Amino acid sequence: MALASFAHTLRRAIALPIPSAVRLPVWQYDDGMSQILIVDDEEAVCWALQKALAKLGHRVAVASSAEEAFRLIPDQVPDAIILDVRLPGLDGLSALAQLREMTNDAPIIVVTAFGNLATAVRAVEGGAFDYLAKPFDLDQAVDTVARALKRRALAPVREGEAPAEPSSETPEEMVGTSAAMQTVFKRIALVAPRDACVLITGESGAGKELVARAVHRYSSRRDRPFLPVHVAALNPNLVESELFGHVKGAFTGAGQARPGLLALADGGTIFLDELADIPLSVQVKLLRVLEHNEVTPVGSNQPAPLSIRILAATHQDLERKIAEGTFRHDLFFRLNVFQIHLPSLRERRDDIVPLADHFLRRLDARLLPLLPATAQFLTQQSWLGNVRELRNALEHAVIVARGGPLLPEHFPASSNLHTSATAKEQLADALLRWLQDRIAAGGTPTNLYEELLGTIEPPLLEDLMRRLQGNRVLAAQWLGLNRATVRKKLTEYGLADVHRSGQKLADDDDDVGP
Repeated sequence: MALASFAHTLRRAIALPIPSAVRLPVWQYDDGMSQILIVDDEEAVCWALQKALAKLGHRVAVASSAEEAFRLIPDQVPDAIILDVRLPGLDGLSALAQLREMTNDAPIIVVTAFGNLATAVRAVEGGAFDYLAKPFDLDQAVDTVARALKRRALAPVREGEAPAEPSSETPEEMVGTSAAMQTVFKRIALVAPRDACVLITGESGAGKELVARAVHRYSSRRDRPFLPVHVAALNPNLVESELFGHVKGAFTGAGQARPGLLALADGGTIFLDELADIPLSVQVKLLRVLEHNEVTPVGSNQPAPLSIRILAATHQDLERKIAEGTFRHDLFFRLNVFQIHLPSLRERRDDIVPLADHFLRRLDARLLPLLPATAQFLTQQSWLGNVRELRNALEHAVIVARGGPLLPEHFPASSNLHTSATAKEQLADALLRWLQDRIAAGGTPTNLYEELLGTIEPPLLEDLMRRLQGNRVLAAQWLGLNRATVRKKLTEYGLADVHRSGQKLADDDDDVGP
């Protein structure tokens, strides 16, 4: 969403007009709780935030640049700062350290309309309290300020050391501008320096390994090995030996000792993809690795010390696996210290075109920019295989296009919405779009459930009654509802006069059914 639209949303939230060509006052003193500094060159955004915070009794100041903020702070040190990334002159991220120094570590809330993983990581590494992506809900911003002030009151001193600098290598980039991906970037930035186990969830092809690589890249282990292991691809009979290694003579064919994958990743990070496929017997040994930081090769009773960070991923429901007895609950809790959920591509359609641009720059940059019709075609697909399917479809289209502009017909047939998605999946996709539109409409949605029922029940009931020739008894059986409920809903939606064989439907006593 453009900044102008964002400003309009904030104006509507405050329900007051913004006077044109008005210079905001520097400090707005009220009998309030705390001193807040807003550093943003978007006047409408500053005005809306200032009014909302002042209504709560805070004293609010506004600076349109980092340099102006530096001049204001000595006169009145703020208790919290709202800092935009894109500023004239010195950018917000570059100003973070000096602002923290000048304010004795006042919590800083970084906001940006141009966020990506690198921005989120730089914000967290720079000591930002939180990271908000525009457009954000005004209530969300106010709540974040309240949390920041509470942190300031409880812990006014600097917290620990900044995380290690990321590697200078150029890794595969995580692309996404949607609000959902901003949340992913933020969570990666938060957990990367902590050395905790991370469970990454999401559908196949969504990019879970990219998340794992990003966590490793921004961790203190970044100069040590990162070892991805696809558990489902391991020999089922040798999973234990593959992971933990074995000594000579441990089993038939073990002619010499061999270190396991865990030992090969010693000092670094191991990424266990498709975690749910680990056999129960191996889960016990993996739990011991986590609890005692040691590994015991197959055929040996001598454990060896091991320093390793375990990241795991799955697209399966582990809690259901626990209930079925195929996954240990204690291992789940040890691995699920921090969870990052990667949304499907259907849930972040705003990222489809940026992702396509990213892949095409690697495949054939001559095909950029995408034609509007092609961009629209891509955003309308279900992409059940997520980012992986999108990348493969683009590669197919590049081959077929032979250097010419990409057109919808260049993509494989499986990419077509009507052939790649079942009716159930299309319904779920339509529901997601409906919800996104309702949220994007602005304000705080209310009665979403009732509104949804009012949208889907009438066509469902009308079509079903016509198919069943008005037989309410049979309709109630199909719907799993009692006849009184069906009668009530038909009346509520004005469908009580659905005809049967050209005759007006009588009451339920006239229904014929089993």
